[in-house]
Amino acid sequence: METIFVVDDNDVNLVKAKQALSGRYRVLTLPSAVKMFELFEKMIPDLILLDIDMPDMDGFAAMQKLMEDVRTARIPVIFLTASNDEAAEARGLELGAVDYVTKPFSTPVLLNRIAMHLHIDGIIRQRTMEVSQLKAVIVSSLADIVERRDHLTGGHIERTTQYLRLMVEGMLSRGVYAEQMKGWDVDLLVSSAQMHDVGKIEIPDLILNKPGKLTPEEFEIMQTHTSKGEQFIDQIIAQASEVEFLRHAKLFAGYHHERWDGKGYPRGLAGEEIPLEGRIMAIADVYDALVSRRPYKEPFSSEYAAKIILENAGALFDPALAAVFLDIQDAFAAAAAKYHAVEAGI
Repeated sequence: METIFVVDDNDVNLVKAKQALSGRYRVLTLPSAVKMFELFEKMIPDLILLDIDMPDMDGFAAMQKLMEDVRTARIPVIFLTASNDEAAEARGLELGAVDYVTKPFSTPVLLNRIAMHLHIDGIIRQRTMEVSQLKAVIVSSLADIVERRDHLTGGHIERTTQYLRLMVEGMLSRGVYAEQMKGWDVDLLVSSAQMHDVGKIEIPDLILNKPGKLTPEEFEIMQTHTSKGEQFIDQIIAQASEVEFLRHAKLFAGYHHERWDGKGYPRGLAGEEIPLEGRIMAIADVYDALVSRRPYKEPFSSEYAAKIILENAGALFDPALAAVFLDIQDAFAAAAAKYHAVEAGI
C-alpha cells in the first residue's frame, strides 16, 4: 500500500483528505511543512498533497526544499490550493510539482489524479532502475577491463570502492564536510569511484605491469593516467546526460593523486583546492596499496597502514579526513581482512 502525506494547516481539510484516501492508501496528515520534513527522518512517502498557503513555510518554499534533497526530489507533489491563480499554478509547476487540485476538492477527481501520478511515477521508477542497472553493468565492465590489464593490483578497484564507501558514510555520520556533500547520492558517488583508474587503459603494458621500480621516465608516463582518465570521461560527458555520475567520476580520476601539501600530481593543488572526491579517494587508494601484496613488497598490517596515514595527515592527506579514518580504521581493517581471506582461498 502506497504512503501519502497530506500537508495542510487546516484540520478540516486534513480530515476530509484522510476520509477520501483511507482504505486505498496509507495516509499521514501533517499540519505544517516543518512537521513533514521532520517525518522524512523516519519515512519517505510515495506522493505528497501539499497546501500552498501555510504559516512558517508555504508550499512554494517547501517545494524548493524538497527538490534540494536527493531523497525527496523525485516524490510526486500535488499542490492543494483554494485559489485559481494561474501565476501561482505556473510557479508551482516550475518548481517541480506534478499537478494542482483546487479546494474544496472532489473525492473522485482527487483519487483519479493521485492514481494517475502514482502510475506515472511507477513507470519512471522502473525505467530509472533499468537504466541504473545498465549503467552499473557498463561501469563494472569498464573497471574490469582496467583490472585485467593491471595484473599487479588485482581487486584494487573493488577494494578501494568499499573503503571509499566507509569513508563517505563515516563523514556523513560525523558531519564532516556536510555542506559540500549536501545532496550527494552516496550509491551514485561510490559507483562512480570505480572509474578512478580508468586512465590506466592508455598506459603501456610494459610500464603498467613492470614488476620492479619504475624509472623516472616511466613514472612520469604512469602519472598521466590521471589526466588521461579525465580526458576519457570528458569524451563521455560530451555525449551523455548523466552529469552527476560522470562529474564525480572525473574528479576521482583526475585528483586522487594530489596531496594536501601541494606536492602531488597532475596539478600540484594544495588543501581544499583539491576536489573533495580526490581527497577522499587518496586515503582509500593509499590504504589499499599499503595493505596489499605487490611484487616489490609484502602487505603491511592494517595497524601499520593506519599509522602511516595518520602520520601523513596535513602532508599527503586532508587532516579532517584523516581524523575520520582514525575513528573508523577498525572497519577498514575488517574489510581488508575479508578481501585478503577471499584472495587467499580461506
